[in-house]
Amino acid sequence: MTPAELSPRFFLAVVVVLAVCRLVVMLVRRLGQPPVVGEMLAGVVLGPSVLGALLPDVEAGLFPQEVRPVLYVVGQIGLVVFMFHVGWEFRVDRLRGVARPAGLVSLAGMLVPVALGAALIAAVGPRTGTLAPGVSLLVSALFVGVALAVTAFPMLARIIAERGLTGTQFGSLALGAGAVDDAAAWILLAGVFSISGGSADLVTLAVAGALGLVAVLAVVTRLRGRTVRLTDRVAPESLLPVLLGALFLVAWYTDEIGLYAVFGAFSLGLVFPRSQRLDHAVETLRPVGTVFLPLFFTYSGLNTDFALLGSGPVLLLTLGCVLVAVVGKFGACWLAARLTGEPSAVALRVGALMNARGLMQLIALNLGLAAGIVTQALFSALVVVAVVTTVMTAPLLAWLDRRERARGSRPPRPAAVPSPAG
Repeated sequence: MTPAELSPRFFLAVVVVLAVCRLVVMLVRRLGQPPVVGEMLAGVVLGPSVLGALLPDVEAGLFPQEVRPVLYVVGQIGLVVFMFHVGWEFRVDRLRGVARPAGLVSLAGMLVPVALGAALIAAVGPRTGTLAPGVSLLVSALFVGVALAVTAFPMLARIIAERGLTGTQFGSLALGAGAVDDAAAWILLAGVFSISGGSADLVTLAVAGALGLVAVLAVVTRLRGRTVRLTDRVAPESLLPVLLGALFLVAWYTDEIGLYAVFGAFSLGLVFPRSQRLDHAVETLRPVGTVFLPLFFTYSGLNTDFALLGSGPVLLLTLGCVLVAVVGKFGACWLAARLTGEPSAVALRVGALMNARGLMQLIALNLGLAAGIVTQALFSALVVVAVVTTVMTAPLLAWLDRRERARGSRPPRPAAVPSPAG
């Protein structure tokens, strides 16, 4: 397919993706789910699990193999812009009172799911026929363990923002724990790939690169005032290209060191200078994330085939992964929050938010599939985990709110905070 042939096919695919996403979002809103869940489910609907099963020729015509890499790249742009805005809107001062509990919650939310997931695969994985041939049992077990330990940080941030929970104790605690959790998860994932390739280079690069990123961002933070004065000299029409250049540079760097672009984008948002002109440029960029983020969900959905879960052993493994994921993440994070002295209402909500995996698990699974570590069947089984743990988040939070009201106490609500420009 030539570029001239590819572009109209891509345009048609984007129209279909946006239309289906809007339809599914409208449906899930009636069920009390946030829009981000609708976008994730829309990706599955457009893949072989639904559209491919019902109308295979239509799916092949809408999403030929040549179009899929373009969907991935443009979806990455939406994802990076969205995570930059998450960091920009997140106030670091909210973490000052939750740094210790966030660290302990993150540690528990990593260690327990990794241990349980790896133990599950080591015990029953070879009997299910879902493990990749030529891949050691150790690598398969560790990969699944890390995949189950991932928190859907972008989804978590979006759910918190959409429900107006950003200023709550459990919202700040979950955001802090989720950010640390996923950074650690990507370092562990780099370690799994290093073991798979028989080299320690990947994990060394990830750790060293992360330290370098922290150092650069620390310098940027100290030079915020000078940066604002410098941008005041930039012509208005040049400010947005400069912002995009800085954002994509950080995204490229974190991709290269193995920590994935979303963390570079989020980190840049955290330290990004604030002024009236810069805030306007950031807000101008926001619609890019809203429009293009669904393309990444569609790309992941095109790699998901639930028909592969039809055999008894694979179905049992899928159910086992869901159980291990919920117990290991929700249970461990709830217990860790309680042990740090958080009240039950906060601990339960932290566990519910940390239990969502969605987007970040889909990213990890796509990397594992591309590296040959996971099979299509195991990929689909773990997508079920991502869907179930994310879909259950909103109903669980709503049930906790109703329970608080029934007991005569008010559910946690966000505190008043200054505007980002302030």
